[in-house]
Amino acid sequence: MTKPPHKRGFVARPTDADDWIKAAEQPPSIPSSGAGFTARLTIDVTPDLRGRIKIAAFQRGVTVAEMLRDLLAREFPQNSGDPS
Repeated sequence: MTKPPHKRGFVARPTDADDWIKAAEQPPSIPSSGAGFTARLTIDVTPDLRGRIKIAAFQRGVTVAEMLRDLLAREFPQNSGDPS
């Protein structure tokens, strides 16, 4: 029999924002919105902007993904006639 793959445990954010900014991107976790399906959106930003985004998320105590999902949801609210 083969051994099941080793699963990583929960990892806490670094306590230093600079270390967090320089850290390699982590695979996404289960979406906090409770949705069963998510779609990946890739955008190109400058390293400086990426750093500012990560610092803002760190200071707010949320992940970058959570912060950007909330921002996009506020900017593009679902209208009652829009398909979901």
